[in-house]
Order: sequence, then structure tokens, then C-alpha cells
Amino acid sequence: MSDMRLVIAGAGGRMGRTLVKAIAETKGLVVAAALEQAGSPLLGQDCGELAGLGRNGIALTSEAPAALAQADGIVDFTIPAATVDLVRKAAPARLVHVIGTTGFSPDDEKAIAAAAAAGAVIVKSGNMSLGVNLLAALVRRVARTLDDSFDIEVLEMHHNKKIDAPSGTALLLGRAAAEGRGIDLDKRSVMTRQGHTGARKAGDIGFATLRGGSVVGEHNVMFAGPAERIELAHKAEDRMIFARGALKAALWARGQKPGLYSMADVLGLKDF
Repeated sequence: MSDMRLVIAGAGGRMGRTLVKAIAETKGLVVAAALEQAGSPLLGQDCGELAGLGRNGIALTSEAPAALAQADGIVDFTIPAATVDLVRKAAPARLVHVIGTTGFSPDDEKAIAAAAAAGAVIVKSGNMSLGVNLLAALVRRVARTLDDSFDIEVLEMHHNKKIDAPSGTALLLGRAAAEGRGIDLDKRSVMTRQGHTGARKAGDIGFATLRGGSVVGEHNVMFAGPAERIELAHKAEDRMIFARGALKAALWARGQKPGLYSMADVLGLKDF
């Protein structure tokens, strides 16, 4: 099979540059095009140089249709509005679309699901790393095993430039806990606490968010029970772990039937 040609969305950003570098280190993948938003001062610059690899002859462009026309898939760590726009442009060509963007609204989620139902092959996850997705599987299993005498709290910290909270990873872990408990996270999540809140309600899943410095990502899921506490944690030290996971997802998705998949599908963790 020929090399899989990938478009990198947001190629001038931190994750975009990491993806360009990761593709250069991954057999069976090549960069087909490098997308950046219109008006970006980086347009026209060589994506290989931006990634620290030297020139590769692929300049950053804002022309999505032309970029997608020469590709087998797209890897997308951008912002919700940009991702939804790219989903709508990529879906008719049935390209593989790997989505690592977070912070989607309910309407955004519906648009992505509709594209998958219409024939797109989409792999979407709040976190693409192997470690985090294994952690989510463990959280689901522990939540299923322990009753609600064990309170569940999700604590996360990221760098001071992150624009959404709680993080997509924190929500992924919260959903895993909710699935384990057989409850609806939207109805049982507590995102903030301030003032006289009253006693904690049994069965709720709490979230706490920290922002500061250059932290790549740290997540801790705590099961606090009577006289004992279980903590499951993951610390990301390099964005390359997310890039490698996303590329693994792209290669896995090539040839899959249309649909909306997650990293649990890619890693075979659905039934864990």
C-alpha cells in the first residue's frame, strides 16, 4: 500500500509542528499539505523548517479545498469552529479525519456525528495518547467496581495558554467514570464549587481545573471512600505522545468503514 498522505491542520501551532516532525519519523506516512488560518503571518513558510527538520517543500496554506484534494486524511488539533468547518469539507471526499480538538459545543458534536453518519471516517478523542486512554479504561473499571460510597473527583492542570476548561482529557476521564457507574455525566457533574455549597451529593463527579506555566498536561482521578483513597494519574511530558497516538489512529482508520470512532476503538479497549 502506498504511503498515507496527511493534511496537518494548524500546522504552524505547537501541535501542528509536532505532528509534522512525528510524520517524518513514521513509516507509511507523508505530509500532503499544511493548513493554517487565513491571515496567519506563517502562511507561505515551509512546514518542515517550522518543525525544525529543514525544508520539505510544503508551504503553509489557507486553501483547504486544494489541500484536501491531494490527501488521504487530515489530522486536526485546532479549535472547534475550524474543526467543524474542516469536517464539512473533508466528509464528501470520505477522508480519514483524526480530531484531537477539544471544547466542542453540543451543536458541534452533532455536526461531527452527522458527517460520520453521512460517510466520513472520523476518529475523535479528547486525548490521543496511549497512556491516557489506558487510564480511561482503568477509571471505567474502577468506577464499575466501587459503589457511590467512593466519591469521584477529576483534577487537571495545563499550561497557561490553554483556552478550554475542563480539558477534553478531564471530560474523557469523567465520562469513563460515569459509564462505569451507569450515570449521565451531564446530569451528575460538578464543574465549580464556591461559597456555601452544602454537603457533597453521593454519586456526583467533581472537576477541578488548574492553569499555569508550561505544563503539557496532568490528570488525576481520585476515588475517595471511607478511610481510604485510590488515585489514578497520568502526566504528559512531551506533546509527541499525542502526535504519535493521532498518527496511529490515522493508519488504523485507513480502510475502516464510515463512522465515528474513538481511541478506545483504535486500541481495542472498548470491552475492557
